[in-house]
Amino acid sequence: MRLAALAAACCLLLAGCSGTTSSGSDADAAGRSGDRIKIALVTHGAEGDAFWELVRKGAEAAAAKDGVDLTYASDSDGAGQAELVRDAIRDRVDGVAVTLAKPQVMKAPVSAAKAADIPVVGLNSGIDAWQAAGLLEFFGQDESVAGRAVGDKLDGLGAKHALCVIHEQGNVALEARCAGVKKTFTGETQMLYVDGTDMDAMTTAVRERLQQDPDIDEVIANGAQFALAAVKAAGQASSKAKVATFDLNKDLVAAVRDGSVQFAVDQQPYLQGYLAVDALWLYKTNGNLSGGGVAPVLTGPAFVTKTNVAEVARFAAAGTR
Repeated sequence: MRLAALAAACCLLLAGCSGTTSSGSDADAAGRSGDRIKIALVTHGAEGDAFWELVRKGAEAAAAKDGVDLTYASDSDGAGQAELVRDAIRDRVDGVAVTLAKPQVMKAPVSAAKAADIPVVGLNSGIDAWQAAGLLEFFGQDESVAGRAVGDKLDGLGAKHALCVIHEQGNVALEARCAGVKKTFTGETQMLYVDGTDMDAMTTAVRERLQQDPDIDEVIANGAQFALAAVKAAGQASSKAKVATFDLNKDLVAAVRDGSVQFAVDQQPYLQGYLAVDALWLYKTNGNLSGGGVAPVLTGPAFVTKTNVAEVARFAAAGTR
């Protein structure tokens, strides 16, 4: 009888412990119910752009960690991107992460999200506009600071005549970069606007400009694939111009290693996507605001050169840098 009573007590104890574990599984660490949060990431990235694939991978990693249902949509056309935000509002998402490459166009859909009580955070583009637009937080690089740092670096390298290639006219981030270069670079800086959706046309435009102006000794690109195209264009033009760029991917890392590209400015797109999604989850589940809601969270700039490229090469090979 004593053994039977002891066995019964053990069973009751185990049942109580089991019951506690079961009820705990219905809520996450923040005390939220088992319902999954829905977040929409809406960018201005062109389809198939390697940079935006890194942003998306970071966002997906955060969503997997947090148990978030994530949707990703992009449109390089401002009006198209704005409509994607409106689609997310109609889908009753719990949060939106958005880029502000064209802040004025995005003002109305962001306001509509706020009116629907949907929190919105910014990433990548719009560091000078996110607060005025009413976004809660921002994750990215100060493009003006990054551009000025490149201008200083060009001086250190002894460059005299730079060509800054902008592949999307009206994109405030790209414009700020090249304006920053021009502000600190003591040599001559020229801008060249090209169609970033047509790589052949872009390569031709850079080649023709280098042929027209053989004094150009540095081409600054605004994306890894555009830098590689610039290397090709310089070769076709038999130009002495060297190539440097903002942003990188695994192919660009290889180009830095072999010296065909001088350096890259890394703003860590994977981190931008990750932080944006994670921030919305934290806000919804725990009321957290990165930067206190008054300061951006900077993810760059950091220079990747031949001397330190090995440090990021293995991560680039894995598709996360």
